[in-house]
Amino acid sequence: MTTINDIAKLAGVSRSTVSRYLNSNGYVSEDATQKITKAIEETGYLPSQSAKSLRTKKSGVIGVILPKISTETASRVITGVNKVLQSNHYQMLLTDTSLESEKEIEFIRLLQSRHVDGILLLGTNQEPALIQAIEEANVPIIVLGQEIAETISVTYPDYEATQTMIEYFIEQHYQRIGFIGVDPSDPAVGQIRKQAYEDTLKKHQLPMNENWVQIGDFSIESGYQAMQTILERSTDETPDAVFVVTDRMAVGAMQCMKEHQLQIPADIAIATTGASTLSQYIEPSLTTIDFLNEEAGEKATELLLEAINGKCPQKKLMHNYRLLKRDSV
Repeated sequence: MTTINDIAKLAGVSRSTVSRYLNSNGYVSEDATQKITKAIEETGYLPSQSAKSLRTKKSGVIGVILPKISTETASRVITGVNKVLQSNHYQMLLTDTSLESEKEIEFIRLLQSRHVDGILLLGTNQEPALIQAIEEANVPIIVLGQEIAETISVTYPDYEATQTMIEYFIEQHYQRIGFIGVDPSDPAVGQIRKQAYEDTLKKHQLPMNENWVQIGDFSIESGYQAMQTILERSTDETPDAVFVVTDRMAVGAMQCMKEHQLQIPADIAIATTGASTLSQYIEPSLTTIDFLNEEAGEKATELLLEAINGKCPQKKLMHNYRLLKRDSV
């Protein structure tokens, strides 16, 4: 079995130089780096993670808690997380709650038992039990997507982005604007986006009709059913535009519109958030908000590594967004 001493001998450097290289701790010249890298590639040397953990008191692993691993949003976030972890010689341990919020607490405890150095939680709620679990954790926890009191949080500008989209509808001369949201147990997506919708309509003195507002569950099917209900209840006057809080639900809503022989956007416009690949290629292409999830994953991971290394990163960080104007409005 190849040892660190073998690598040092083959590279023609000291054992301590190889150690600094492996641990990313201290200066290693470019020449020495190239020689050590070549020696490792030639021998297939794998550093002992357990031995490193004993020396540094760190496992070199962070835990990530996802609400649904199969979504494109989660995939983009993980791409950003992995980019930062790889450049810092960290690995990740993934868990998936399948949208069961109580599992967030279960996985926080599970990941601590696996001796991770920190946890990145893609949050879906602000329940007291979750806040308590975060406060009691013995490792740093960063929350992405929800603002949790006294916790380092990276949030999306849900209010501002929704306001931007509703005002874009208004600029395009739509005045009867409907809304398809999700359960308010999700504060960011379920509460803040709806509040922004209502506030913007009030600001512009536009009508709010309870028949134009429905709730889904993030699925394509629920978006279809919500739109079906809106059309069934709007016997006197149908909305001329609908804002849907997620791309997946918007796809279902759009299919329902088509089945009712509604021309998009001539008869009814539709817009959403998420900027999924599907939103670009569906016909007509969906006007949407891009929350730049990969960059958000990078930033959250950078903050987590700062906290792991004993620094005090910024407690609250609001990420950016952009409006993608397409053919559905």
